[in-house]
Amino acid sequence: MSTTKKQASKGVSFVMPVRNEEKYLADAVDAVFEQNPAGGLELVIAIGPSEDATAEVASRLKVKHGQKLKIVENPTGGTAAGLNLAIAESKYPVVIRVDAHSELSAGYAETAVEVLSITGAANVGGMMVAAGESEFQKAVAFGYNNRIGLGGGALHVGGKAGAVETVYLGCFQRSWLEKVGGFDPKWVRGQDWELNKRIRAAGGTVWFDPRLRVTYRPRSSWQALAKQFFQTGFWRGALTRQDPGSSSARYWLPPLLVVASLFGLPFSLYLLVIAFAAMNAASLQPATRLWLMIVLPTMHFAWGLGFWWGLARGVK
Repeated sequence: MSTTKKQASKGVSFVMPVRNEEKYLADAVDAVFEQNPAGGLELVIAIGPSEDATAEVASRLKVKHGQKLKIVENPTGGTAAGLNLAIAESKYPVVIRVDAHSELSAGYAETAVEVLSITGAANVGGMMVAAGESEFQKAVAFGYNNRIGLGGGALHVGGKAGAVETVYLGCFQRSWLEKVGGFDPKWVRGQDWELNKRIRAAGGTVWFDPRLRVTYRPRSSWQALAKQFFQTGFWRGALTRQDPGSSSARYWLPPLLVVASLFGLPFSLYLLVIAFAAMNAASLQPATRLWLMIVLPTMHFAWGLGFWWGLARGVK
């Protein structure tokens, strides 16, 4: 990745890859333009081939926000490729990644830039706070935000500020993106993991700060959830195959659960654990707790199966 045009000396460039996001795009874009970083801001949207009205929604948003919103075409539709295209069209020294399924909290950009300056980190980020609308989505959000779901990484359940392996989305120094070559297009998922690994290998710091909070809208159907978690597990497995030392113990829990279920662990015992967790989710409605009995096994087993497939196959 290279940026040959002259860069502005101060300000924040937001970059957003989108595809089939007509439902959430407007809210995500409006949340960006509610930010107020010093030096101004711009948003560059990279639109992939979509089967819904994403392009039309983006065009209306372009009229609404004017020159501060740029739209570029992303022919492949790949997330990493879209990010690189958007970054190449941006101009400010700080680059913040946003997704159409996410909404930045008030003051996110100002805080991120401040942390970036104080720590000297290459990339800073915070918490992915899942929030659902339907009872199904609320159950998925519970899985994201609790250790019983995704294993308890700081970006999901919180923790102390400090250096970490990876963060959600990210606020980057452009110079570091250029130094390591940007996002690798061959990584369909797990681009953040892989990029942050290269940043750390090059001597940069990836910094977590719990004050940086981003609302995330989970998938709204069982099929979409299962597909998402299988793919995420696949790419985590592929990354583990490439660099075994980068895989922390919690990434192995769903794959080992799959193996244990095949070789003797009674599935009924696993369901009892899930039922206990659902019964003790006091903040959820009864209907949402029932969905947990489907959602949590889907997250665990889809991720675990995907991980083994990615570990065996690697990146092709």
